[in-house]
Amino acid sequence: MRGREVLDALRGLPGGPELLAMGDEGAELELVGGAVRDLLLGRAPRELDVVVARDAAALARDLASRLGANAAQPPSATLHDRFGTALLQWDGARIDIAERRAESYPAPGALPDVRAGTREQDLARRDFTVNAIAVALGGAHRGELSHVEHALEDLDAGRLRVLHERSFSDDPTRLLRLARYRARLGFELEPGTAALATAALHDGALMTVSRARLGAELRLALAEDGAPAALESMSELGVLAALPAGLRFDRELAERAIALLPSDGRADLLLMASLLLHLTMLRTQDPEPIIFGILDELEFTAADRERTMRSALAAPALVTAMTLAAKPSQLRETLCVHTPEAIALAGALGADGSPSAAEAATAWFEQLRDVRLQINGDDLIAAGVPSGPEIGSRLTHALARKLDGELEAGRDAELQAALEATVER
Repeated sequence: MRGREVLDALRGLPGGPELLAMGDEGAELELVGGAVRDLLLGRAPRELDVVVARDAAALARDLASRLGANAAQPPSATLHDRFGTALLQWDGARIDIAERRAESYPAPGALPDVRAGTREQDLARRDFTVNAIAVALGGAHRGELSHVEHALEDLDAGRLRVLHERSFSDDPTRLLRLARYRARLGFELEPGTAALATAALHDGALMTVSRARLGAELRLALAEDGAPAALESMSELGVLAALPAGLRFDRELAERAIALLPSDGRADLLLMASLLLHLTMLRTQDPEPIIFGILDELEFTAADRERTMRSALAAPALVTAMTLAAKPSQLRETLCVHTPEAIALAGALGADGSPSAAEAATAWFEQLRDVRLQINGDDLIAAGVPSGPEIGSRLTHALARKLDGELEAGRDAELQAALEATVER
């Protein structure tokens, strides 16, 4: 009955009714992998993974047409001919479609060579037994489960087991996924799998993988709902230390920083900055090019790389500066040019010995950073102030007095303060 339960749950998921309708019409397709695992556990899957016997692109076009009839925005489709896969995304939902295939690895850490395969071969190429489960969505076997050995017993026991002894050497990114699933699912490692992971890390398996692939897996961990737990799992298993960057994680620090971070901050970039903090303490080398190089090799986008680097480099020095700011205006002068991630990280760093750093971060985010003047440059020009840098100086002076509580409320008081300011001409 377990497969039928998966079908019943699938009806309530985005894209589920359309997939089931295609199965009813005779399409030879299966739901597979993490989606089946999560539905059997009573969890909502993040995405749906579907396997077809052939022509993933044709199935993707048919499914996109059906989804487009009911979606606010038509699905976008991405096809990868080399791997026989297609991706549909719409309204925050996602369906991955792949042709059944077998894989072989020409060298440790290399991308696999792909060829058409059977259902058994397709399941056997996966990472962990609990992800090697499929349920047929149509045909005579509709609702039946297919799985590798140990899959259902490992799922019931809450256990992560690789499918073969070469798993981590073939694809070392599975080491990062092992840590991520361990944290997300709360599963234990099967003893043999734990030993294989330790041996692979000791043998430098992660050094055989491109930095781009490692960066992609790391970003998946940073984007997890429970990202601190995922990173702590990576740290405990020795994965972070074995990465080429030699990252270090302090969960308590990270969680303090996330608690301070405002809604417009990026928790993933804050966490990445925290992983790089130890490099800012270097005494014999300039940390900036080192951090830049790490983020660049991991293929962070230029904007994310810059924001993460600025946050990691600025945070340690901000702790003292935040505690020395005696007035709100001084705090604004200190913090207004820094990222939310740098400020939250500095507040968390200061929590151990300087609680006022955390208090300053909270005051900035909750009370000060959105304070604005009711007047602008046009008001000063109308009052006779010549256009030029003097305008900005006078507005800055008026804002400082407003932040420090030295002005009556209203435009008149602000304008008077700006006009009275002593500025260099």
